[in-house]
Amino acid sequence: MNQRTVYVVDDNREFLDSAKWWLEGAGYDVLEFDAPRAALAALATPLPQSCLLLDVRMPDMSGLALHDELRERGVRMPVVYMTGHGDVPLAVEAMRKGAVTFIEKPFADEALQRALEMAFNPVEASAENAHVAIATVNATMTPATAPIEPQGSPVARAAMAERNARFSRLTAREREVVGLVMQEKRNKVIADRLNISIKTVELHRKNAMTKLGARSVIELTRVMVSLQGAA
Repeated sequence: MNQRTVYVVDDNREFLDSAKWWLEGAGYDVLEFDAPRAALAALATPLPQSCLLLDVRMPDMSGLALHDELRERGVRMPVVYMTGHGDVPLAVEAMRKGAVTFIEKPFADEALQRALEMAFNPVEASAENAHVAIATVNATMTPATAPIEPQGSPVARAAMAERNARFSRLTAREREVVGLVMQEKRNKVIADRLNISIKTVELHRKNAMTKLGARSVIELTRVMVSLQGAA
């Protein structure tokens, strides 16, 4: 079995040093870059059994732009995006580009390990992100708008079936709140639009995230993007 290599691209040198230390300790080979354009040359021909750990926000070239450039050059490899901002549009765009997953800094070692397992195991990734495709997430979502006949591997089908089942347990109001959260509406704006109190919004939001198994807005985004995907 080939040694697994993780390319890490982040303009924060301190983070790079820390990530390299942890990754090497976990048994990965590591190639780190603090400049996206320098990474482009090295990624022209990625090593076998490799993935890209990519920061979204960098001054010279964003992670999304770097990913676009790689795709234009015909480079296909698993990409795990990182961000220090819980940015829903960025997360959606990253998933649209085919990211394996999207993790928020600072992240626990376990979260990074899980992301890498998904990157190096397509079956795991398909189970987590079954049928990831972008559709506008809005307050009109109903069980009928979520895919109910997922295709692919048995694991992916089972994962999607579970997510559909979770989604079906949301109340109409919880779906409205989640739809507005996906539009980056603040709790006060949601409360005004739905003519309910902020505390009620917070309660619906918490209940919806619990039912969907999402611990953060980024995780919620991944779940909803997956549910709104098309075969």
